[in-house]
Amino acid sequence: MEIILNNRNESLEADQLTINELLAVKNFTFKMLVVKVNGELVRRRDFDSATVKDGDDVMVLHLITGG
Repeated sequence: MEIILNNRNESLEADQLTINELLAVKNFTFKMLVVKVNGELVRRRDFDSATVKDGDDVMVLHLITGG
């Protein structure tokens, strides 16, 4: 499948993946992540059920705090 991940074209060897599977495949390990698929926010509790399909635009953002 072909997707756009963080504004870059990506080719993955699957027809579809859950958000958690995509994070594992792309080695995102940071604990505080925000994920949007096609502009829609995906809640963390839905990472196991929400899927990414061919042509989707996915943004994975790291939340960083400080002060």
